[in-house]
Amino acid sequence: MATPSGPPPVVLTGTGLTVGELIALADGEAVPAVSPEARERAARSWRAAQRLAAEGRLYGRGTGVGAHRSVSVDEGDESAHGLRLLRSHAGGGGALLPARQVRAMLAVRANQLLAGGSGIQPAFVDALTEALRLGVHPAVHEYGGIGTGDLTALAQTGLTLIGERPWASAGRPAHPGAAPRPATTGYPVPAARPEAGTRSAAPAGPPDGDLYNSADAAWRGPGRATGPDAGMVGRPHTSWRDLGPDPQTGRPEPDAPVAAGPGAPADPGAAALPLTVSAPETPPAPGTLPAPVTLHPGDALALLSSNALALGQAALAQNGLDALLRATHAVAALSLAAVGGSAEAYAAAVHALRPYEGAARAAGEVRRLLGIGENGEGLPGRRIQDPFGFRAFPQAHGCALDACARLRAVVEVEVNCPSENPLVAADGTTAHHHGGFFAAPLGLALDAAGLALLQTAQLSVARLSALGDPDLTGLPGFLAAGPASSSGTMILEYTANSALAELRSCAAPASAGHAVLSRGLEEAASFAGQAARQTLRAAQAYRTVLACELVTAVRALRMRPVPPPVPAFTLATAALPFGTDDRPLTGDLAAATELLPRLAEL
Repeated sequence: MATPSGPPPVVLTGTGLTVGELIALADGEAVPAVSPEARERAARSWRAAQRLAAEGRLYGRGTGVGAHRSVSVDEGDESAHGLRLLRSHAGGGGALLPARQVRAMLAVRANQLLAGGSGIQPAFVDALTEALRLGVHPAVHEYGGIGTGDLTALAQTGLTLIGERPWASAGRPAHPGAAPRPATTGYPVPAARPEAGTRSAAPAGPPDGDLYNSADAAWRGPGRATGPDAGMVGRPHTSWRDLGPDPQTGRPEPDAPVAAGPGAPADPGAAALPLTVSAPETPPAPGTLPAPVTLHPGDALALLSSNALALGQAALAQNGLDALLRATHAVAALSLAAVGGSAEAYAAAVHALRPYEGAARAAGEVRRLLGIGENGEGLPGRRIQDPFGFRAFPQAHGCALDACARLRAVVEVEVNCPSENPLVAADGTTAHHHGGFFAAPLGLALDAAGLALLQTAQLSVARLSALGDPDLTGLPGFLAAGPASSSGTMILEYTANSALAELRSCAAPASAGHAVLSRGLEEAASFAGQAARQTLRAAQAYRTVLACELVTAVRALRMRPVPPPVPAFTLATAALPFGTDDRPLTGDLAAATELLPRLAEL
């Protein structure tokens, strides 16, 4: 529950973070609280790593990285080596990511570090969670990870945490209780630290370098949990703000200006980092930014060794996809009623014989939303059997439901376990060099979700075409009214197929990619980050496909003498524009898009 001074807490334990809680942290609907036991676990790992490093070489602490794995770091140069590692790896490219995706990354990384095993000083956990509480985030570029660690994103994050790069604001004020907590409690801090805002801000960049906050532009459904989930923080409520700006309503609002970091850079030349971000109009007030962390030997690689960005993006994609798939049940049910379809294909007896959980759920939801019996009583149908868009819906859509559930399971494993290389053993006696950072499970789960989404999206377009066919509906072609040459909803087939083409391109498996890097030492990659970005784009395209079907189904039902007395139609007909004259339908699509979250909650 919410506290008097702000949002409710999500307690990070390193072992129990859910997708719903992660979404709440990314949205600023909850604030992180660190379990004392988990922080002590991280501290034990840090002390063990220091001891192990003193006894013998550890990769990335006493050696270079990648092809330089056998190059020793000079004694006394370990801290400078870590700083060079962060600076050299902060080479991300492309657009700056939305605040919501970066905040999700921060939450994932903080929780992973609390799982123990990284050997990083706990001050980094404090700083990561403080950034989430204060509503600031590092400027992170889109490209740089290949599914073997989000190296560039986390290097940019690391430089921000130590004070070398500026913080960005999501345009979301910190809640009243967000008094800063020293980020380096119990650990060394810089002897002298300038007041917040005294460091020069980066020069303004080109227009395409602006920071955009997708969270402020999109929307969520009003529904909240009932039953056992009621009142739970971070329930995966209907929200797909992560899917980007609504194509019907335009571009999101820009983020607030980038704030100068409170710490002076260790290297004088580091102040002029080529960041394409805007300078702040006024410096931030003291205490509104996390205190900079002093970099210790081994901290750099321990921070970098994670796929936290890909995991954050995957969680956002999964949450948005889950809501869209639930909305699909209502849209498909309305289409089935609009064409006078048969409910035989949705009969419980049919799906009991092939017990796939997703297919049975899809069929059951359509029956429930139309108020028909378990074996199809109440919807006899006008034909002996319907086209595949209706008859095979449970089978195709069920696969999408199953893939979405599998993606959630994979994300919740990965955000709650250590992946760092080397991995400090829980008992502190050794460190393991391993490949746990290779994100094949995540990449494959994302690819499977994208392919399954394509299957159900293709049937949505098929149903849309069927709704315009007078031989199937008994209604005018393209549901037009007026002169015989009227076009009605004809153009929505083009719009839906255009979005479907984007979705189809996103379904090409990213896991099929290949890369050989670092002089052949790293000869494979999972490309989980690419898969996450593709899934986000695919879900956004599917949102448009589904809106096209919804507009058309509601128009068809309004043309029936007796529309079905079901909640989905009552809700939709009240929200969508009336009229069957030839007119621009962009506004109808915008209204349908905004309605989808509410349909998902039925």
